[in-house]
Amino acid sequence: MNMRNVALAASLAAMLIACGKENRTGQPETETTGTEQSVQQTTDSATATTTGASGGTMSSMTNEDKEFVSKAGMGGLAEVQMGNLALQKATNADVKAFAQRMVTDHSKANAELAQLATAKGLALATELGGEHKNAFDHLNSLSGAEFDKAYMKHMVEDHEKDVAEFDKASTSATDADVKGWAGKTLPTLKEHLEQAKSTASKV
Repeated sequence: MNMRNVALAASLAAMLIACGKENRTGQPETETTGTEQSVQQTTDSATATTTGASGGTMSSMTNEDKEFVSKAGMGGLAEVQMGNLALQKATNADVKAFAQRMVTDHSKANAELAQLATAKGLALATELGGEHKNAFDHLNSLSGAEFDKAYMKHMVEDHEKDVAEFDKASTSATDADVKGWAGKTLPTLKEHLEQAKSTASKV
């Protein structure tokens, strides 16, 4: 009997040890599984945040940014069309030279802006409207020295507005692409303004 009791006790002890090992072995697995889930959740959350940030690039333009792009597009279109008009109607050589620069520089800037606008899902005007159309129609009704003087006067006033608007956008635009384009174009507009003033004083 004693031998059987000893054997039974040994058997029970072995079972308890085995159970204890299973519990201890199983516990780390549960912790590991929970850790893996936490890591996956963190990764998913980070991915969602990244996607949100990159997805927001397209919609980062404020109404002010959009208004600036729209006005810049219309203004650039007007500069090119009025420049072409001046190449036909101007009689002063300096006015013609200025007009040629307007066509060249603003055609380039317009192409850059059109590419930017397309990337942002915006459409630029293809025809003059509002005050720009009125100014074009007025200039078109003039000729000779009268045209030269009126055209250059308009160019000075127009570029003073442009420089102020581009200067503001180059520092305060929310969209990085809009801010970058405004800053890149601003020095050229300042040169246009100085040339416009110089040319206007000769007619």
